[in-house]
Amino acid sequence: MLQPQLSNAEPNHNGNNHPPHDDPEGSGSVDIQEELNRLEEIILSGLRIPLTGRTLVDDEKLLEQLDFIRVSLPSVFQEAASILDQKEEILLEAEEYGQQVVEAAQAKRSQILAESDVINQAEREAEQLRRQVQKECDAMMQETLAEIEQKRRACMQELEEMRQTAIAQAQEIENGADQYADSVLEGIEQDLKDMLRIITNGRQELRAEMPPQRNSSPAKKR
Repeated sequence: MLQPQLSNAEPNHNGNNHPPHDDPEGSGSVDIQEELNRLEEIILSGLRIPLTGRTLVDDEKLLEQLDFIRVSLPSVFQEAASILDQKEEILLEAEEYGQQVVEAAQAKRSQILAESDVINQAEREAEQLRRQVQKECDAMMQETLAEIEQKRRACMQELEEMRQTAIAQAQEIENGADQYADSVLEGIEQDLKDMLRIITNGRQELRAEMPPQRNSSPAKKR
């Protein structure tokens, strides 16, 4: 409860006498919370009347503080309205920025999808090229294996022909050696026959020239 001012009133232990405020209309923004705190300090700094639960308050300071707060409220409301306007402007800017971000994200997404299509196309072409190269390599390998097999068979046939030729030549050499040995033996046989004929003729001539032998030989002396 507000009481008339007493000149001899003593402030309580936490009382502070604040100097009067200037006109806030030309001083810029006002902190209403701080001014309310000052109002509370004015009330709490009043003199307590013992046994009554009442306090004597400096009504001049109290009214001055109330007037200051009352006068300051329009500027505070104006500041709040300005903050709201700024908030709306900030929201609009944020919305515009968000729209730009969304558009940039969509453009980036389109670019990524386009690049992804290019990558997929390149991968498909690379896979097709790989399959074609693999097919050509398989064909070349089969052709090479066929040529190797053909050459192997030709070599085997040539080796077989060479073996048969060598066998035939060896047989011919063997047959020629037998014929040569037979001809040599035949020559020796003919020479022996000639020698035997000469010997036989010589003996016959010797027998013809030899004197006839006596029938009995003389008795041996004893």
